[in-house]
Amino acid sequence: MKLALNLGLSLGMLALCAWLVWPDATTRQQLSATFQALEFAKFAPYLAAYIGLLVIVQLTRSLRWNFLLAPLGVRVPSGPLLAISSVGFMAILALPARLGEFVRPGLLRKRGVSATAALGTVAVERIIDGLLVSLFVFGAFFALRGPDSPGWMMPTAYAALGIFALAMVFLIGALKWPEKSVGFWLKLSLLPRLAPRIANAIERKLLEMIRGFEVMRDTKNLASFVAWSLVYWICNGLGVYVLARGFGLELGLVGTFATMGLVAVGITLPNSPGLVGQFQWFTLLGLSLYIPGAATKGSAIYGTTFAMANVHYGLQVVWYVLCGALGLATPWVSFHDIIDVRRSEPKTGDLPAK
Repeated sequence: MKLALNLGLSLGMLALCAWLVWPDATTRQQLSATFQALEFAKFAPYLAAYIGLLVIVQLTRSLRWNFLLAPLGVRVPSGPLLAISSVGFMAILALPARLGEFVRPGLLRKRGVSATAALGTVAVERIIDGLLVSLFVFGAFFALRGPDSPGWMMPTAYAALGIFALAMVFLIGALKWPEKSVGFWLKLSLLPRLAPRIANAIERKLLEMIRGFEVMRDTKNLASFVAWSLVYWICNGLGVYVLARGFGLELGLVGTFATMGLVAVGITLPNSPGLVGQFQWFTLLGLSLYIPGAATKGSAIYGTTFAMANVHYGLQVVWYVLCGALGLATPWVSFHDIIDVRRSEPKTGDLPAK
């Protein structure tokens, strides 16, 4: 039922965002004119800089995971970690309802850590990432606030920051009082009364997942993870800046990070398959705060901003699919591993000591 609900929300998001960004006749004409006027010789340096930033993004996003795994007694060599992460990122992009989030933890089962504990490290990663980008968004939106700012802007900033701040509080509380936290939420769900055997199984899984939060006790690894994450997000923002400049859009650094952050927050919602439409719409929405008419069909600038949003999306898709395919071509990951990871689940006694 939960999977059906998630898939329904995912397909609903696809329909909504595709409708929001679907080009009309005027937009198609503007889009054609934009690409015809785009001189490759002038655009090529921006494209090269963007791809260079993507390389840094891929490396930092992948290799920083070791800092979350280290407190569990696990350290994966850079080659296998990069391959596993690349396949996982491709799965996140390709699969609806964020089902791809389970691929990376599943692929670690052969390396001495349970998928459930590894999923806990992914939860920490997502919460810290969300907190960082919501801080970017809040700072940029707070600086932009005023009587002419759109009504959705500040509520979005407060909501994003509040949700991820509460998630961080929950994470710390669950790590400090694991049994009490799990017991509280299970009682709240009424599952122990309705299905006690299922509740017991879920309780064991949740307690194992909380093991993945151990980095919150490890100051050194946590600081290293945050530092690498800052590099990751700064390079993401600079990628938007470089691409906007390549299309001749006057977007400052603050606007760049606001747009990047809004896209990052927006795609944490139930994601459409492949983020189709969703990625473009949030890009246009962010640009519209700093470039009048950027998200308005028929405006003089819309053809350029729409082209930039689609090129940004297209390059991201090609990059993550290519990296995922290269990851599958390595000896460290295979389709068999993705389909049959359950067989490699280690016994509880085989798990590394804390």
